[in-house]
Amino acid sequence: MKERLSQQAIAMRAAKEFQDGDYVNLGAGIPLLCATYAPIGKDVFFQAEQGMLGYSRLLQVEEWEEADLDYVDAMGRCVLPSSPGLSFFDMDTSFDMIRGRHLDCTVLGGLEVSEKGDLANWTRGNLEWGAVGGGMDLAVGARRVIIAMTHTTKDGKPKVVKECRLPLTAKECVDLIVTDLAVLEVTERGLLLKEVAPGWTFEEVQSLTEARLIPDPVLQEIQL
Repeated sequence: MKERLSQQAIAMRAAKEFQDGDYVNLGAGIPLLCATYAPIGKDVFFQAEQGMLGYSRLLQVEEWEEADLDYVDAMGRCVLPSSPGLSFFDMDTSFDMIRGRHLDCTVLGGLEVSEKGDLANWTRGNLEWGAVGGGMDLAVGARRVIIAMTHTTKDGKPKVVKECRLPLTAKECVDLIVTDLAVLEVTERGLLLKEVAPGWTFEEVQSLTEARLIPDPVLQEIQL
């Protein structure tokens, strides 16, 4: 069986999309790891829904003893503050930022993404994933939406599909999909396959994708 990218590698590739000065919100799961891999030399300001702006990365396990419990992200994970500039505010202000389209980018997890960029990243009655949270606001409020997820489910079913079968988070909101097999750009013509995991071919990625893919003329391997 061919090797796929790790969760850390998916986050690293997604983080390459951040631009200098970006205000970015990170969703649960793989997206939270992106803070650790923000591009060196670029100022990226991470925002959390509960009312925090300007943290840098998740604390590693060996750093937990030194954790300040005032510095936690939306999933309750301890983070390091950026220096200087970390700020706290109420949740109303936080969602004003999101709904007012003041965020340059959000990275969200996904259960399904359609060829038109529809996103489904929550399910009813599933305790593993929980409720909607701020996903709907982020999907329509951020200027750019990146999905970081595995390419297939645990039992091998495609997560990049023709049409979403699960309840939608938002319609036609996704700009870029980064998986453990590929980097896909949502275009008016369909899903453009821009990069593949090392050792994988277009045909192999297509065989694990329900939606039709368009190979980029300069298709290349994912570079981290």
